[in-house]
Amino acid sequence: MNSTAHYLAPAKINLCLHVLGRRPDGYHELAMIMQRVSLYDRLEMTLTGEPGVRVICPGVDLPPDGENIAARAARRLLALAGERCGVEIVIDKQIPVAAGLGGGSSDAAAVLMGLNDMLELGLDSTTLMAEGARLGADVPFFIFGATAWATGIGDRLEKVEDMPPLWYVLVNPGLAVSTAWVYQNLGLTSKIEEAKLPRFSRTVGGVVGLLHNDLERVTVSRYPLVAKVKEELVASGAGGVLMSGSGPTVFGVFAEETAARKAADELLHRHSDWRVFVVQPV
Repeated sequence: MNSTAHYLAPAKINLCLHVLGRRPDGYHELAMIMQRVSLYDRLEMTLTGEPGVRVICPGVDLPPDGENIAARAARRLLALAGERCGVEIVIDKQIPVAAGLGGGSSDAAAVLMGLNDMLELGLDSTTLMAEGARLGADVPFFIFGATAWATGIGDRLEKVEDMPPLWYVLVNPGLAVSTAWVYQNLGLTSKIEEAKLPRFSRTVGGVVGLLHNDLERVTVSRYPLVAKVKEELVASGAGGVLMSGSGPTVFGVFAEETAARKAADELLHRHSDWRVFVVQPV
């Protein structure tokens, strides 16, 4: 049993996000393609002799009781394992918070998978995904570990094969957007009749053709800066642009690393207060 271990928790983007309707349980029925990208939170987890969970996240304001989604994930797995030990989790937060990039969900998934390893529990991914779904709709995706067509509330996952090699420039203009607020203010929903994985060419152009986000107009209506970020990414050479999730992070699609890095440099030169990342799918 390892006492300390390190794990990476990747961000995600949504290449498309269709909201098909509101469910009786208050959640929304979704159809989307989700992809992990090479922007990571770094987690250090240490097993302790004292029962309990402690989460430390320098530079981020945690709830007064420290009970964020990573802590809840740890409590669930420790309870499931019947372990009397505790765990201290230190999160080096690189993924912007409330940004549409799934950072909190990814942290929770990393905690579930990490403690499963550290405690040598031998739980399979199906069990871990079921536990993750109790914590948040995006958590199972990060355990699934591949680009996915996600339906239901985002918890029914089908692997998307043979995605092309490409580059993304992520731009976060420094806003924090509440996912709950965006869904509460969502009116008409997407018109696709069936939640079937769309056919598309596995090329950069094919990926650009997929780009769609029903949440974008809601976020843009309150935060016009998101539209400005999209315009600047297009002007910097992106083949396509889209807001990820509930925003406000926007990504631009590039075929070549050189072009992506040039665009990122230009954007940072003009907007030193924006956070800009050049990433690949993982």
